[in-house]
Amino acid sequence: MALNLDKNLKMYYSIKEVADMFGLNESTLRYWEKEFPMLRPKTVSGTNVRQYSEKDIEQVKLIYNLVKVRGFKLAAAKKMLHANRDGADRRADVLFRLISVRDELQALKHELDGLT
Repeated sequence: MALNLDKNLKMYYSIKEVADMFGLNESTLRYWEKEFPMLRPKTVSGTNVRQYSEKDIEQVKLIYNLVKVRGFKLAAAKKMLHANRDGADRRADVLFRLISVRDELQALKHELDGLT
């Protein structure tokens, strides 16, 4: 069996790490946990320390896309996720890919501008 070096070896992320990934406050994530039942990170018993899995981060990405990027109110985002989960998933994936491509193009432009 070959070792897959592309896989992320980290299984869980802290609430601070996830908040930093999206530029959010930790309190925003805690609030979203209350508002969106599908977002339920594992908690360490006795300490209430949240541990976000990759699946949880995907949920945050969907919610972030609807609320912060597309400007949905929380009630509308909940309704959208409930009514059209697959469509919301696909739109979020496309949006994050486009943002990634845009960032790469901006970095290339900056490098090219530095050559002249």
